[in-house]
Amino acid sequence: MKRNFIKIFQLSLIVLLIAVGIWFVNRVGIEQIRANVDQLGVWAPLAVISLRMISVVIPALPSTAYSILSGVLFGFAQGIVVIAIADLIACNLNFYIAKRYGRNLVQKFVGQRFMSRVDSLSQKYLERNIFLVTGFLMTGLFDFVAYAVGLTQMKWRSFILALILGIAISTPPIVALGAGVFEGGRILLVGAMLGIFALAMLTGWLSRKKGVRSEG
Repeated sequence: MKRNFIKIFQLSLIVLLIAVGIWFVNRVGIEQIRANVDQLGVWAPLAVISLRMISVVIPALPSTAYSILSGVLFGFAQGIVVIAIADLIACNLNFYIAKRYGRNLVQKFVGQRFMSRVDSLSQKYLERNIFLVTGFLMTGLFDFVAYAVGLTQMKWRSFILALILGIAISTPPIVALGAGVFEGGRILLVGAMLGIFALAMLTGWLSRKKGVRSEG
């Protein structure tokens, strides 16, 4: 009951933030916002990269909103680059923390409540299975998966290949959602919705197959 309440609260918070963001952008204008962002130079993408990285290293924090924000602030192409850089760095950091320091330190980052998820992934599902790793890295579990893989015997070279493929497939639809809503790009927006639907189907299939549920 408590877990369901937390899930509903997190989803409601994300929806509220998106709604407020849409209202603000419509009021100020996307062109004006992006012009102000351009004036910040490299600091704007660095800020989004930092926030996204924190949300990946500490999985209890929602991370999807930053993908949408990146699309809003930087457009489709640059928005993907920003999120891809953040995820590459953060997921490799998660992997390194787990591989180098083990389960005890991982628990400090993910929290005791979520540690069972990391344990179940690392012990049963990901050992020596790069294809399954790639599949989970395309879902909302990717931050936990990076920790879980670090607790297995999988080598970094296999992990990085799976990570790059996972980012390449899963990042564009979410970023496109943010870019498409405010740029009026119907093709981009339709593609984003289809991509998000496909990722949701993948998450559901993996959850049913392996008994692991994503909490976003």
